[in-house]
Amino acid sequence: MEQLGIVPLPRALEIARNDNLDLVEVSPTAQPPVCRLLDYGRYKYEQTRKEREARKSQKTQALKEMRLKPAIGQHDLDFKTKLIGNFLRDGDKVKVTVNFRGRQNAHPEIGRQVLEEVVKRLEGAGSVERAPLLEGRAMTMILTPTPPKVKPPAPAAPAPVASE
Repeated sequence: MEQLGIVPLPRALEIARNDNLDLVEVSPTAQPPVCRLLDYGRYKYEQTRKEREARKSQKTQALKEMRLKPAIGQHDLDFKTKLIGNFLRDGDKVKVTVNFRGRQNAHPEIGRQVLEEVVKRLEGAGSVERAPLLEGRAMTMILTPTPPKVKPPAPAAPAPVASE
């Protein structure tokens, strides 16, 4: 549609009614205010469609939690780190918690060693967002997924030289 320039309000409303369109104020603070002639129902429908499409394409990042004990067995640690790796590959943050009970509270360094072992095993899949921190009877650490590496574009093959 072409721009009509500065038009008095009654004339703009008349043009809108003749074309079965709505007069929508786009910029009320401008001098003079800027308006558009459009089908407002269709405009709102397209806006909601665009928002829905944008929501589909975005990935929400959940915070998953994995609980461990300071006296965890080797196989259990293997299994739990494998699950944590899967969460990180899916794009979720993971809160790793080591819960202490009874006399285990006297040895927080054992829990820290367990968390450091988890980080060592997950090298490349995730990075530490928050270092191990003792909070009451639990030591927690938060891991975030490493962003996927973007491959550089392959160099173009040289064009063959025509020989005479």
